[in-house]
Amino acid sequence: MKKLETFNLSQINTVNSSVAMAEELVSNFYKMSASQWLRPRYDIKTLADLNKEEIVCGPFAQIIRYRGQRKNAFLGSSLYDFYKICLQDHSILSALKRSPDIKLFAFILYIITHELIHIVRFSRFLQNFDASPDEKMAEERRVHKSTSKILEPVKVPGLPDVFRFYNRWQTDFDELQNS
Repeated sequence: MKKLETFNLSQINTVNSSVAMAEELVSNFYKMSASQWLRPRYDIKTLADLNKEEIVCGPFAQIIRYRGQRKNAFLGSSLYDFYKICLQDHSILSALKRSPDIKLFAFILYIITHELIHIVRFSRFLQNFDASPDEKMAEERRVHKSTSKILEPVKVPGLPDVFRFYNRWQTDFDELQNS
């Protein structure tokens, strides 16, 4: 397997800023207090920190569900879901090269907001993590709508370009589904 491109230090700093903003926006949208927020139930990692099996080609990110258990707790009732958002640096950077009008901060803001909405929906039992392919596609549409709803009022340079990018993606996908 060839070496995949990873974020540089400057890009990691941009990712961290985008993540902080996305967490705040999603928390506010779902009216979750600091104690309700799911921070201990998920983590966000970039390519440099992913295991081989967490790396995919194509998607910009994927969520993997792991089973967690508190230390020194042996009962089944102590199990919980732990989600890992696996950013695929190589796919993100490739998309940015193909679409130079898209800015990293805005793109990551959209991606992380989208993935956090999924986690909130899984955690609130609004969506089954192990859904059928058709239901997963319907969920993607719902989450893209929610992502847009959360981000539309936000004034971030480059965000309109990200919306146009995803609108093109959605249109292209709809055409493939209907052919």
